[in-house]
Amino acid sequence: MSSNSRVYGIVPSKRLGRSLGVSPIPFKTCTYSCVYCQLGRTTNFTVKRQTFFPLKVFEEELKGFVKRHRYDFDVVSIVGEGEPTLYTPLDALIDLCKSITGKPVVLITNGSLFWSEKVRKEAKLSDIIMPTLSAWDEKSFRTIHKPHKNLSFQKVFEGLKKFRREYSGEIWLEVMLVKGLNDFALEELKEKISQVESDRVYVNVPVRPPAEGWVEPPDEETIEKAKELFNAASIETPAASRFIAAGEGIDAVLNVIKRHPMNEEEVRDLLTSQKIDPKPVLEKLRSCKNVKIIEYSGRRYYRYTTAE
Repeated sequence: MSSNSRVYGIVPSKRLGRSLGVSPIPFKTCTYSCVYCQLGRTTNFTVKRQTFFPLKVFEEELKGFVKRHRYDFDVVSIVGEGEPTLYTPLDALIDLCKSITGKPVVLITNGSLFWSEKVRKEAKLSDIIMPTLSAWDEKSFRTIHKPHKNLSFQKVFEGLKKFRREYSGEIWLEVMLVKGLNDFALEELKEKISQVESDRVYVNVPVRPPAEGWVEPPDEETIEKAKELFNAASIETPAASRFIAAGEGIDAVLNVIKRHPMNEEEVRDLLTSQKIDPKPVLEKLRSCKNVKIIEYSGRRYYRYTTAE
């Protein structure tokens, strides 16, 4: 598989274990342009749902990957390079993932399209839904998420609550805390979180290079206070486990960083697991026009970007 594959990973996750990623959306096609997004700024703003890739593409790639790595992953995560609920038919894609892998399917979404009855109906086939709720009013919504002009906080929030009433599976709500943007409004966030009635709440903070360089995580005291106040199950931390990727060498690295930036230690570990010398691959990455190198929190990260 090349770096253009729709199936990628396996990505280690504290919450999900070993996650096989499925990306049904072109690079940075999204309803938001969140200031904290680890993939950078959105380049294709839209709320129009499309069949960006035919189901046959996912079928072929999933079958090939499962044949080689059936026992190497725990769940299938539909996420990737943009907002996955923009893909239609989402229900057919979820069903395909389940039938080929025999694993639970997790939909990782910003939750911005649940006001649509069709989106809610299609998404309900997932075993777990992981939406985002990091704002509490229109001003915070626009500051943090920089949404498409056709979206409003109330529209998105009411859609999320409606989905909860209709969905019998588990909702694991993620609250992304950003210093100076929402870490001072924990009580306001708690009030909104309680209305969603999710099965779990996860407090998350930016741990990989964000879209906007000024974005920082809150201090530890605030994080702990939020976890207690929200009754949060855990906090996301940088992955310490080993990645498994489709392809080999630089293709394997590109296959992952297009959806999940990696630090240099993770890149070295991935290549070493493939019995490939990391040095020449790292040299290629540093000269690749589609790779941006970012120093963040004392580590060097590799992020995919569109060539300028």
